[in-house]
Amino acid sequence: MIYKDLGKTGFKVSKLGFGCMRFPTLNGRTDEIDKEKTIEMLRYAIDNGVNYIDTAYPYHGGKSEGVVSLALKDGYRQKVKIADKLPIWLINKKEQLDKYFNEQLERLDDSFIDFYIMHALDKEGFETLKKHDICKWAEKKKKEGQIGYLGFSFHDDLDTFKKIIDYYDWDFCQIQLNYMDTEYQAGLKGLKYAYDRNIPVIVMEPIRGGNLAAKPKGDIKKTYDESQYTGTPAELALKWVWSQPGVSLLLSGMNNIAQVKENIKVASSFENESLTEVEEKLIENLQKIYEKRIKVNCTDCKYCLPCPQNVNIPDIFKIYNNLSMYNNKKHSIISYGMYQKKHTDASQCIECGRCEERCPQNIEIIRKLKEAEKAILNN
Repeated sequence: MIYKDLGKTGFKVSKLGFGCMRFPTLNGRTDEIDKEKTIEMLRYAIDNGVNYIDTAYPYHGGKSEGVVSLALKDGYRQKVKIADKLPIWLINKKEQLDKYFNEQLERLDDSFIDFYIMHALDKEGFETLKKHDICKWAEKKKKEGQIGYLGFSFHDDLDTFKKIIDYYDWDFCQIQLNYMDTEYQAGLKGLKYAYDRNIPVIVMEPIRGGNLAAKPKGDIKKTYDESQYTGTPAELALKWVWSQPGVSLLLSGMNNIAQVKENIKVASSFENESLTEVEEKLIENLQKIYEKRIKVNCTDCKYCLPCPQNVNIPDIFKIYNNLSMYNNKKHSIISYGMYQKKHTDASQCIECGRCEERCPQNIEIIRKLKEAEKAILNN
């Protein structure tokens, strides 16, 4: 395993971290973790040099932290750093901070969390952070010896990312990044912004939820075949992230032992952290193919919101585009189902046209919403 300095923390972190939101499960239920397989995977990863384990309060219906605790028995806890996350969207008053933190310590069967993360900060979460002075609360926990380092994970636009970065002297931050999401959320510009301010960056979704590791088919397969690249799609995606200046650590949500072994093999051999000409050209060609599959030219600017019927227009278009780009039918249906449950899906549209008047891209939103729902639900 290759290790890197995690910025000002002084910690030598493995290039590969273990993300704990995609453990193998039983009976088709995300909250029923296959403990035996999961413990085997985590311990194999640690035995082979992985020293950063990333979990969170809501992962696997709140069961992830407990299973991580089981895997770290028998001396394994002393070999790793644990990252856990405050569910900031659940915080309505200061008293809840200790409530959730203590519950996490209980689940982890621990008295200390090495890396504590403000989970999934966006504009709303940032306001909550400021309103309840959460950083001050966390500083107190650091002084009391219950938190090692303080950071945040991020899901919003670049401008919001910069404001959060500049708000506090963070020990680290965590962003989504892969070769198809270079301008999505914080993106490469956000990576550079943090790097220039000496804030270590941890990357999540390097394989875009598995989409970039799928077995190549059609024109994607042809592109791979015509290149001289001999590795796997997952390896290519991981290497791209590691080759970006400023990336300290890459998290992979592995769900079987084969993935663990493959990722460790790549992390242990990719030393120069630069892509070959063949790899760069292949990624460039793959990007062009995926981009041609985009169905709606939505930039997620959100000018179409709020919708009078609460239709979540940008997210629906995102699901539609992802379906077209990566052909992940199951994931698209599950994702869309979340909006159906909240009655914010495309069927709620009454065709008032307010969104189309506001859209800078002049998207025929009403027609595209119908098209998106038909494509998603007919798969």
